[in-house]
This record gives sequence, C-alpha cells and structure tokens, in this order.
Amino acid sequence: MIFIDTHCHLDAPPFTHAMIDSIKKFRQAKVEKIIVPAVSSQNFATIKLLSQHHEPIYYALGLHPIYPHNQEDLVLLEHMLENLPPKLVAIGETGLDNYISNANLAQQQQYLLRQFEFAKQYHLPMILHSRKTHALLYVLLKQAKLPNKGVIHGFSGSYEQAMQFIRLGFYIGVGGIISYQRANKTRNAISRIPLEYIVLETDAPDMPLSGYQGQPNRPENVAKVFDILVSLRSESAEHIQNTILTNTLTLFPRINTMNTI
Repeated sequence: MIFIDTHCHLDAPPFTHAMIDSIKKFRQAKVEKIIVPAVSSQNFATIKLLSQHHEPIYYALGLHPIYPHNQEDLVLLEHMLENLPPKLVAIGETGLDNYISNANLAQQQQYLLRQFEFAKQYHLPMILHSRKTHALLYVLLKQAKLPNKGVIHGFSGSYEQAMQFIRLGFYIGVGGIISYQRANKTRNAISRIPLEYIVLETDAPDMPLSGYQGQPNRPENVAKVFDILVSLRSESAEHIQNTILTNTLTLFPRINTMNTI
C-alpha cells in the first residue's frame, strides 16, 4: 500500500521541532508524499523551504478564510506563484467559513474570487475549505468554471452536497470525520459517491480520528482513514487504494511529473 496525504499542516506543532522524526514515521506507514497547504502569507516561505529540504513534501499557497489578510498578502501570493516553483502543486488552503464567530463572508468571498483568478492564470487546482458554506461555495465554483478544478477538503456534508461538487468536477477530501459513528450523514455520503472522486487526507495536526481526541493528528494516520474508508465501501481494498492514488495524481499532476512514486 502507498498513500499520499493531500492535506497536512506539517509546518505546525508538534512537527516543527521534530521534522526528521515526523517524516520517518509517516514514511514507515507507507505515506510516500504529503501536501502542506498554507493558511496565510506568514507561512508561505516556511512551507516552500520544507519542500526544498525534504523530498516527500509538496506544498500549496493560499489564504485561509478564518485568518486576517490584506491586499499585500494577495500581491505576495501572486509573486510566489510566478514561474511555478517545482514543488508547488495547488492554490490553498482557501475557501469560505461561516462557522467562526463574526464571519465576514463578503470579505472572504473577495479573497476567494481573487484566488480563483490565480488558479486560472497559473493552471493550478484548488484546495478548498468550506464550513457551513457548501451552497455558496457551489454557486461560486459553478460561476468560476475553474479549468483545473480542486478538492473540497475535509468534507463533512451530505451525499447530495458531495454530488453537486463532483458534477462540477471537484474531488472530495476524506479525513478523520468518517471515523466517528455519529457522522452518519458524511459516512453515508462517502460510502456512495463515485470512488473516482475521492482523495485521502489527515488535516494533521487537526481533525483527530475517533478514539484519539485530545491528541495531535499525524500524517501516518491517513492509513487509518483508508482502513475506515474500505469498511464503508463495497470495492476491494486494492482497488480502492489504486483508484485513490490515480485520483490524487490526476488532481495534482505536478506531483506525478516532479517525482514518480
């Protein structure tokens, strides 16, 4: 089995002070590559440097909706997208969030639409965050007609919501939420949607699996997410693993071309 964690914040504690050990642990769990998405301009340089120093690490650049940003951040983002550095694979993490208190959706939308323009200009897929905003995000994506599509990261919605995004050509990021028995809506969705639109992620150190609450999530847990996914699906484990690997390399082709597994 070979896995790619398509969403892991390896630039955050507890990984930052034990990077070599963290990489060793996830490689032992057959996690061959991970994508580290930015959340603000403050970690753009850090994650790019991580990718340059460590072969398994790729990165994405974007402005997360729950953090404060300004126009200078957009200027820096565009500057760092120029010439498409070798291990840059996507724009993200960005999106919409109406779960936080005092959410300014109008402002979030402005930043998101600008990043849509970057995705078109630089022919990159998007890593999209969405909490209590699936309907609005769907409308914006339908209008944007992004040629390289993207992934709805950490999906926790219904089958109907997942299929709306899939019909637009977007992938569904499956993580630790499916380990919770109470997440019936999402578990049902993930058991039914086309396998060809699923990719795996951990969102480490966030989104701990059931039974690990209170502990930092880790990229090697993508193997546990896979096992739970297999228990929810009707296909064989081998077929699921092969399909998801193909999905990931299709969605993020710069992983495929830069370094073959």
